[in-house]
Amino acid sequence: MTIESEDQLEKLRAVGGLVARTLAAMGKALEPGMTTRELDALARAMLETEGARSAPELTYGFPGATCISVGPDCAHGIPDDTRVKAGDLINIDVSAELDGYFGDTGASFAVPPTRPRVERLCRDGRRAMWAGIRAVKPGGRLNAIGRAIETFADQNGYSLVRNLSSHGVGRSLHDDPAEIATWYEPEDRRVIPEGLVFTIEPFLSLGADWVDERDDGWTLYPPLEEPTVQYEHTLVATRRGPVILTLA
Repeated sequence: MTIESEDQLEKLRAVGGLVARTLAAMGKALEPGMTTRELDALARAMLETEGARSAPELTYGFPGATCISVGPDCAHGIPDDTRVKAGDLINIDVSAELDGYFGDTGASFAVPPTRPRVERLCRDGRRAMWAGIRAVKPGGRLNAIGRAIETFADQNGYSLVRNLSSHGVGRSLHDDPAEIATWYEPEDRRVIPEGLVFTIEPFLSLGADWVDERDDGWTLYPPLEEPTVQYEHTLVATRRGPVILTLA
């Protein structure tokens, strides 16, 4: 989606703000002993109170309002009766539709007490995402985003999962442009038009460069169970720089 009016921008800000607040509330509520189903119920209540609908449920029939993955799982985890434990690494992805527009955000949370290497991974997962965001420039190449993220990962001794990518968003959960790599793809010649709405969501890992799907048909995990984090914002490319739509 490419924004064509101030009204579109305001509606994207509305849904973006809602998913951001929902993610923040889930992170704050996260504690040992609770189930991921209970955490998901909190999110559903927040979305429905504002008249929003869960995007994965609406778009794909996903069995939950949000995706909650308990490590080593790192994406698309189904909320269930799994109880959160101290030391868990948990990824939460919140996306929703409101008034015909979609917002998408996500973050990984380490439940204390946390191992130092996992604390660093979480810190650097955010830094990797922001490296990609800073590379966004209308008229520039989409692959500049992946180049910036891969440079950061290489300099700091991390790997990037290469079968999960960023994507366009706006009028649908997964819009054009599809499959925006969070690693450098030199053959990708696509240009960022002004007003383009899309996500940036690198999966930074302590060794994994691929994820497999579990038997439930949804949950993704690194085959060697390496700790992996994801941080995600929805943004719009403008001449004044990228505008983040998913800020709480």
